[in-house]
Amino acid sequence: MKTKFVILVALVTFFSAGAEAQAVKAPNFQLPGGDGRMYELSSYQGKVVVINFWATWCPPCRAEIPDFIQIYNLYKDKGLEIIGIALDDEGWRPVKQFIAKNGINYPVVLGTPEVQKAYGGIQSIPTTFLVDKRGNIVGYKVGKLSREELEQAVITLLR
Repeated sequence: MKTKFVILVALVTFFSAGAEAQAVKAPNFQLPGGDGRMYELSSYQGKVVVINFWATWCPPCRAEIPDFIQIYNLYKDKGLEIIGIALDDEGWRPVKQFIAKNGINYPVVLGTPEVQKAYGGIQSIPTTFLVDKRGNIVGYKVGKLSREELEQAVITLLR
């Protein structure tokens, strides 16, 4: 999995250097957050967005969340947004408990089959997508991201 993300970092550098013709627009979504707000991807135009498909029952998902929280704290004022898309079948009850217990400080929304399909049919979690400031998907990874992998990609995209 690490190799895929290293390739992703190279792609991020390539895309940010002006190869927009090969970029893929991130599918827009409008999903409810646990705070009662609706979150729409298109409202984050001009920001780097990390979209993380996860679930509370998924050990690798749970393991990477502290790094997501730290990276969000470091880079949210520099143009980073993270959106967690929870895929828990039981809905908000376990998700809200998990958010509160773990201090998740970025928006978390409930995923739908339509959004999973729009993002290639999420087959395994965690799956994380990187979206550049123009709203283009510049890479993704299936599996747990390390803090170093995530931070390197974020720094590259924020430049």
